[in-house]
Order: sequence, then structure tokens, then C-alpha cells
Amino acid sequence: MFADVDASSLLLDVELVEANITPRTKAIIAVDYAGQPCDYDALRAIADRHDVHLVADACHALGASYKGRPVGSVADMSVFSFHPVKHVAAGEGGAITTNDPGLAERMRAFRNHGITTDHHQRAKRGDFFYKMDELGYNYRLSDIQCALALSQMRKLPQSISRRREIAAIYDEAFAKTPAIAPLKTASGALHAYHLYVVQLEEVERAQVFAGLRAENIGVNVHYIPIYWHPYYERLGYSRGLCPVAEAAYERILSLPMFQGITDRDVEDVVTAVEKVVGLSVASSSG
Repeated sequence: MFADVDASSLLLDVELVEANITPRTKAIIAVDYAGQPCDYDALRAIADRHDVHLVADACHALGASYKGRPVGSVADMSVFSFHPVKHVAAGEGGAITTNDPGLAERMRAFRNHGITTDHHQRAKRGDFFYKMDELGYNYRLSDIQCALALSQMRKLPQSISRRREIAAIYDEAFAKTPAIAPLKTASGALHAYHLYVVQLEEVERAQVFAGLRAENIGVNVHYIPIYWHPYYERLGYSRGLCPVAEAAYERILSLPMFQGITDRDVEDVVTAVEKVVGLSVASSSG
């Protein structure tokens, strides 16, 4: 089941979650879209009432925090990505955090062909025997990838700080532009800004997208509603299921956001956005 999002933040709308829980529900999975944590206190209360797990898709939110608690500690399991575009890149792969020893043991086996012990444990015991208890996969991150990720973790605070500076510049610039609405950030959240997403008001997204690409500004759109993809359509999901998310998809635009961008580059982005959006507004009103 899919629940719709809040129109101002595009995070999971907590008010709609409970209505989507059925006897078959095993977990609530909340996506920290763009790098902002969801409302985990409210989600925890719902999960506890229905005795289901709470999972954070925190792939965008490494370095963020929720009400003073770091992302990675606010759900039963938190999933992170080390894809090349993420804050910490290892080429591919990721990590899952949990404070539940049983879940940790189950995940270690699952990533290791379903085998209950690894070679480090067997070496400590001085034996060779191991057993495969259930079907698992080879989901182990390589030592080289781990070394790369660990080296980048030391740079994470600096990266997050810079991203917040860039977001502040964008926020200030677009506060006076009614046709551009940055996503709302909750008062208890510290955003990681994997993405900086705006919603366009009363202008054609396609026209603005093309205009900014013509200005050599690398804008993008994140994302198509998941159940619009053919795989989910074949499972029976149809358009219209989450109207807020679908309406937002037609209006969202991701602006350049990475720690290496200079203040001059950010100013160029702002200038180009104001120019292209202004032309689009004039075209629409004309």
C-alpha cells in the first residue's frame, strides 16, 4: 500500500498512514525525501499501536537529525545509500543501522548467503564449520568500498554544512519569487539537503526545465511517482492513488546542490531561474 505525501514537504503524510495499514502490513517505510527526516515520533506511535516495524529510507538524509537525534537512530531500521551521488559515496552499496540485536543478526546472515557465521567469527573460534539457515544473498560491501566510505565519513560534517549554506542562499533568493516555492522544513528537523527541490506555481514545468537546460543549468526532476512505473502497474496499482504526490510531480524541479558548487555558481543558478521563470510567467499571463 502507498500513502500520499504532505503537499508542502513531500514527506509521508502521517494522517494517512494508519488508514493504509492492513492485517498483512509488516512495516511502515518512510522516505526522508531530499534529506529531511519524516515525523518519526508520530510514525513510531502508529507502528507501536499496530505492532509493525518502522523503517526509515534515509538514503537522502545521512547527516540529518530529527528533534536532536541523528538519522539512523530514530527507526527500527534505517537504510543508507553509498551511491556515487550521495553524501558518502563508495561506488555502490549501502548500510543499515538498527539497535535491535535480533534484526542485526538476521541482516548479517541475509547479506551473507543466509550463513549464520562469518569468517571472522569462525577464525576466533578456531574452526571451519558453518551452516546456511535460510536463503540469502551476497550483499557484502567490499573492503575497498568500505575504506572509501569511511574516508568520506570524516568529510561529512563539512559537506552538510556547505549544503545548508547553499540552501539558505536559495531560500532567501526565492522568498520574493511567488512562482517558486521551496519545500517546507519542519522546525524539529535538520535537513541534509541531498536535493534542493522547489515547486513551480502557475508556470509550465516543461518550459522552465527546457529554459534552464538552455542556460546550462543542470536541473532535474526527482521523481516519477513510484507506482507509475510498469512493474507496479503490472501489480495493479493505477494512477490517481496518491493525488498530492502526482500533482507535485508535475511541478517539482531539483536545482543544483552539491558541496563543491561555489557562491558564484549559486548566484548564476538563481539569476537563470529568475530569468526563465519570469519569462514563463509572462508567457502564461500573455
